[in-house]
Amino acid sequence: MYELKTKENDNSVLEFIEKVESPKKQEDAYKLLDLFTETTGYLAKMWGPSIIGFGSYHYKYATGHEGDAPLVGYSPRKAKISLYFATGDPKREKLLEKFGKHTSGKACVYINKVADIDVEVLKELIHQSITFLRETYPEK
Repeated sequence: MYELKTKENDNSVLEFIEKVESPKKQEDAYKLLDLFTETTGYLAKMWGPSIIGFGSYHYKYATGHEGDAPLVGYSPRKAKISLYFATGDPKREKLLEKFGKHTSGKACVYINKVADIDVEVLKELIHQSITFLRETYPEK
């Protein structure tokens, strides 16, 4: 059976950020930590070895696959900073139009640095992602 690798754990978020090699990226990781914490009201938790997540939800797909994931999160990766929002949210694209310099994949939005984006739009993306996930996967 498939075992989900990205699980919440007790590793230190601050220790993880301290190990980010680029001083600029480390500074942005701290800015994002404050932004996500303030916007979500959740404490940051490590998910797997490199994702900083906020809150959690339990999902179950039609295929029967289920698991837990952070509501939102980010990871200061070597190349770019990955921002994790809900997949499948139709309102996400509209918000991304006014987000600033980024690229996006199915689940991730990639930025080079916080200075490239509109922080107010980031807060909207965070709120929208949480709202979408709470509606899609209600807590029992």
